[in-house]
Amino acid sequence: MADLVLRADRLVAPDRVLAPGWVHVVGGTISDVGAGAPPRVADVDLVGSTLVPGLVDSHVHGGGGAAFDGGDPAAVEQVVRAHRAQGTTTLLASLVTDTVDGLVRSAGRLADLVDDGLLAGVHLEGPWLSPHHPGAHDPALLGTPTAATVDRLVEAARGHLRMVTLAPELPGATEAVRRLVAAGVVVAIGHTDATYDQARAALDAGAAAGTHLFNAMRGLHHREPGPVAALLEHPDAHVELIADGVHVHPAMIGLAAAAKPHHTVLVTDAMAAAAAEDGDYRLGALGVEVRDGVARLPGGALAGSTATLATSVRYAVRAAGLRLEDAVRAATATPAGLHGLARTGALRPGADADLVALDEDLRVRRVMHRGRWIC
Repeated sequence: MADLVLRADRLVAPDRVLAPGWVHVVGGTISDVGAGAPPRVADVDLVGSTLVPGLVDSHVHGGGGAAFDGGDPAAVEQVVRAHRAQGTTTLLASLVTDTVDGLVRSAGRLADLVDDGLLAGVHLEGPWLSPHHPGAHDPALLGTPTAATVDRLVEAARGHLRMVTLAPELPGATEAVRRLVAAGVVVAIGHTDATYDQARAALDAGAAAGTHLFNAMRGLHHREPGPVAALLEHPDAHVELIADGVHVHPAMIGLAAAAKPHHTVLVTDAMAAAAAEDGDYRLGALGVEVRDGVARLPGGALAGSTATLATSVRYAVRAAGLRLEDAVRAATATPAGLHGLARTGALRPGADADLVALDEDLRVRRVMHRGRWIC
């Protein structure tokens, strides 16, 4: 059993910054955290490093050349291994739109891997999305929610369905929001052409988040503010941001983060090419071309990202001007709290010993998962 004291020049807890600081790890759990000199000679002295909690990506479709679609255990392990090596120690498996039967099969297989501890839960991004904003989802597979399909998908995930993205203007959407929330699922507004009032109605019914704010939704307009304004003004709504230098201008990242300092969630929306090479891939039923690190459908629409969460944190700080502790919180404690992941997302006694050491340029230097160094 590991019994290690780690010292670093800076620790982001993320509710406080300790400079210097230390962490005591026993087994796979954090035993203690403190500022200044450690209680004994450090077993690992991370000179020149910032130690942060393992990153939590709550919206990710793939990486390392593989994807979560279908729930194949070997492919899932490939995705998880690729992202863990880049500092993301906790992942929800996001599924793109498929037939309901296909999603039921995938959710059931992924639930097995949540039971095994490989994943933290399942996220359905579809099929209840707007045909006006399908993004990289096959328009032919989109539909409207019914009580029967909602219940079937919730049951298939066996308590592991953490989030569902839907467009609140669809027929039956408000009742679906209530039904999902009653089942303990976070409902996120996304891929939507909703008006401001429709978005507010969904929030009033229990929706708690916005999927990749600004992307694949009706834009912000001074006479029709749409879902962006509804999400930003709501005191409890969380907003996802893709900070990859492609999806959202850094000024808009800064604007949203300033409006929602404790409700901003950095996500990658990564597809299979994350932590992999350029080339031709598939995202669900659709072909994707990845060139110079940008994933697009043949028609030019963006098809997720090739980012990792660590590069997103770095971009949020370096390009968008977020404070390091705010960017780290948006990639750790905030998504962990939103999705009820009580043992992750913070450097505190009793939490899982998931740690990432960043160098002075905020690049990943070392990664620990459950008390074991993996790189």
